[in-house]
Amino acid sequence: MFTGIVQGVAQIATIEDKPGLRTLRIAFPAGFDSNLEIGASVAVDGVCLTVTELHADAADFDVMQQSLNITTLGSYPQGAHVNVERAAKDGAEIGGHPLSGHVDFTAHIAAIRELENNYVIRIAVPSQWLRYIFAKGYIAINGASLTIAEVNRDESWFEVWLIPETLRMTVFAEKAPGAALNIEIERTTQVIVDTVRNMLGETLGPLLPALEAVLAQQGLSAEALRSALR
Repeated sequence: MFTGIVQGVAQIATIEDKPGLRTLRIAFPAGFDSNLEIGASVAVDGVCLTVTELHADAADFDVMQQSLNITTLGSYPQGAHVNVERAAKDGAEIGGHPLSGHVDFTAHIAAIRELENNYVIRIAVPSQWLRYIFAKGYIAINGASLTIAEVNRDESWFEVWLIPETLRMTVFAEKAPGAALNIEIERTTQVIVDTVRNMLGETLGPLLPALEAVLAQQGLSAEALRSALR
């Protein structure tokens, strides 16, 4: 488990591609790898990876093809910077929110606004994931626990506001519009939303023909109702 509090910015020192596998050597900031062991988990831009080999101020990680397909790790060149966080220890204070390190999808930066002491990132989201995203809720972006400021469901985007300290400790200041980001939704929110949707589907499913007839009498389409129950 991770807390979503990024502990530093690391650099991809080398990349070695093998059939179905990519090995990344990550060079860490000073002190990050203190007491780090083979088999330990590290979140790299929000992706939970396992240490396979240790080096001076660096470690190797094997990334499976599936992870390369659904995250940004398959597109990074040598020298790219990444957010890193070590796995939380028992009893550790969770300053953000609990993360699994299992990325759900990638999204793209639609726009960036720089305000005095604030940095606003607008992120375009595949529409099927919007059901789990709410203003004032948590979301993990490249492994950083952030609070959602605003959601626009018609245009499929949400915004997060970053303070100077967050920019200093993460890679977000390097990102430009169009950049891809790893997104992990907040699990409790997902469970609640999916449970409610399933209950509604079970309750209203048998009534759909009658509801559609009523909507048709009012000149309305039933497609929105069907979509809500999928």
